[in-house]
Amino acid sequence: MLCWLAGGRPPAPPGYAERVFRRRSAGAPDGTAQDSPGTQSPDSPGQEREEPRVRPAAQAGKGRPTPKRSEAERGRYQPIGGGSRRPAGPRTPADKARDRGERSRKYEAMKRGEDWALNPRDRGPVRALARDFVDSKRRISEYYMYVLVLLVAALFLRSNYTSFLVLVLILVMVADALYLRRGLRRIVAERLPSEPTTGMTWYAVTRAIQLRRFRIPQPRVNPGEKI
Repeated sequence: MLCWLAGGRPPAPPGYAERVFRRRSAGAPDGTAQDSPGTQSPDSPGQEREEPRVRPAAQAGKGRPTPKRSEAERGRYQPIGGGSRRPAGPRTPADKARDRGERSRKYEAMKRGEDWALNPRDRGPVRALARDFVDSKRRISEYYMYVLVLLVAALFLRSNYTSFLVLVLILVMVADALYLRRGLRRIVAERLPSEPTTGMTWYAVTRAIQLRRFRIPQPRVNPGEKI
């Protein structure tokens, strides 16, 4: 008590150091530890000495080291099934020429409208009928690109009629799209009543605003012909 009042620390009780610092028993196996038999102070009367207790091993028992992150990610990467990608390596001039020939052949087949070469959005009888319906008539939407070039020129000239022309163009495009949608729905209901028509109107409108010479697949019917 006098030491504590003087600013010092009181002395440790007997056996305190032995309870804090446990020593590994000489007969314990690897990864385990035993309590020291002298955990209780020999000077403490009326208390029996505790039996040694085996503590569980600190190391997890999975039996293998933890893999690195790069190795774990490399093991999760798998190729997509059904892909036709060639193994990585230098390409010879013969490989490049063969690839160019395949791309050219597929592009020509796509322009002709062959089903195997078409993109997924162009496949199906409904899309083919929509293309023929759009190509069979001359529409105002076909000249949209030409009008758009004139509007861009008007913006540079700071014309006062630019806003009015843009509004008229939007109204004409909306009216033509509604007219195209009504006619296309009628002909699809007559010829292909059991086929799904999801996205049909948007597909027809986007084809209608393209210039005729740049449409892919190329038109199979001329303007004015019946489909």
